[in-house]
Amino acid sequence: MQLLQDRIRREGRVLPGEIIKVDGFLNHRVDTQLLGALADEFAKYFDTSKITLVLTAEASGIALATVCAQKYGVPLLFAKKAKSDNIEGGLYQSDVFSYTYKKKFTYIVSQEWLSADDHVLIIDDFMAKGNAMQGLVDLVNAAGATLEGIGVAVEKGFQGGGDLFRRLGVPYKALAVIDRVDGTDLFFRED
Repeated sequence: MQLLQDRIRREGRVLPGEIIKVDGFLNHRVDTQLLGALADEFAKYFDTSKITLVLTAEASGIALATVCAQKYGVPLLFAKKAKSDNIEGGLYQSDVFSYTYKKKFTYIVSQEWLSADDHVLIIDDFMAKGNAMQGLVDLVNAAGATLEGIGVAVEKGFQGGGDLFRRLGVPYKALAVIDRVDGTDLFFRED
């Protein structure tokens, strides 16, 4: 998606460790009009009429997933990284190692909000190695729900996560795929 690539080129930065910093418009300070355009773009790739739920991970994917859920007329569910006292009953859990935070998380969702009747679209802001995404897929599978697809705003293509889901045949769309980083320069994959 050219709009997103242009925004990353203009406002994004490359930090040590090939971290792509886009927190000025995507996942800290949020440009809601841009997120609306991203949600519209995902709707071109996924049959949103089948979706009963949008799922994401706490925390940085919540803004984009919320806009998508609102546009598609379905609830948003986010996997929490810690159990809180207000979650009752059974839980689905998935252990995930985050390369961004260099630690292990256990994603959890209440069985009250994810069931075998659900048709789930997973939406997230970033895909790197795919560990967090696999954790979300594991939650969908544990519930016996149907995975309708995975939508990602920015994929770090050089880290292989997106390729894993493409090989598995999962309906998958990344709106901007960064093929490589050279110093502070970003090189995008063309569709």
